[in-house]
Amino acid sequence: MANPPSSLSGKVILVTGAAKRIGRGIALRLARDGARVAIHYNESESEARKTAAECGASLFRANLESVAEIARLFREVEQHFGRLDGLVNNAARFAAIDPLDITEADWDFIHSVNLKAVFFCCQQGARVLKKSGGGRIVNISSLGGIRPWANHAHYCAAKAGVIMLTRALAKAFAPEITVNSVAPGVIPFGELDAEAEAMVRATPARRPGTAEEIADAVVYFLAASNFITGQILAVDGGLSQK
Repeated sequence: MANPPSSLSGKVILVTGAAKRIGRGIALRLARDGARVAIHYNESESEARKTAAECGASLFRANLESVAEIARLFREVEQHFGRLDGLVNNAARFAAIDPLDITEADWDFIHSVNLKAVFFCCQQGARVLKKSGGGRIVNISSLGGIRPWANHAHYCAAKAGVIMLTRALAKAFAPEITVNSVAPGVIPFGELDAEAEAMVRATPARRPGTAEEIADAVVYFLAASNFITGQILAVDGGLSQK
């Protein structure tokens, strides 16, 4: 017996930072579910082209530090597809710095993409989604937005901001648009450092997670009814509950 068609089949979904790592995993999963995927990237062109080739996606380049480029990104997606049904704000930066050493440039490097860009992508995305009758926004936050990490104060602040932004915009954009967030735990794409290894040992699930598990949570929110909004789903093996 054939599998029933996915509720995402034919839906136009933009994934920011989809060239590699978690974004790539999300894009590949959405494509398998029949969505028409728009892959955003900035500097990782070769990886973006590889991911797009694997999932038959369309590519869009933009520097998310610039609000003007964010606006252009959504214009181009709308012009290309004629509509937008879902947005996954995945693009992010990560850095470990002693808080006593964080400079203004360090702070802006993280916040310009991890928080400021998320807001303006939500804003621009919501404008296009409303033209299509509504849709779904999923923001990728982090365990670091739920639990404090000593050497990631600027990152934690940005990701905590994403969580509150998700809740506020869920109210602002209702009922046509839902806004939810997935908060990943340790999702490795290479060798783990000592801090990450300690986090894995402390994880009740006794292992790190995978991009596919984050994609599962994203798909849940993209396919859910508008009665599910403003929610934060930690996909972290139970670590945030300790």
